[in-house]
Amino acid sequence: MIQPDDRIATPGQVVSFERNDITFKGKVIPSQCQRSVIVDLTIMDNLAEIDFEYERTVVAHTNYRIIEE
Repeated sequence: MIQPDDRIATPGQVVSFERNDITFKGKVIPSQCQRSVIVDLTIMDNLAEIDFEYERTVVAHTNYRIIEE
């Protein structure tokens, strides 16, 4: 399980989060969200294998960890 960050991600940073026991990684994109970020998952090499429905998803600030600035 991923230990969430206390920091809030900004556009361009890469975050990691878990959903349905799968670890995802994506780049935060600009949005007007107050309590969450929109994450572009297309940077994942195995996204097609995971068979996730969307290339972008919303992740609450309490559910991700910043892994790249």
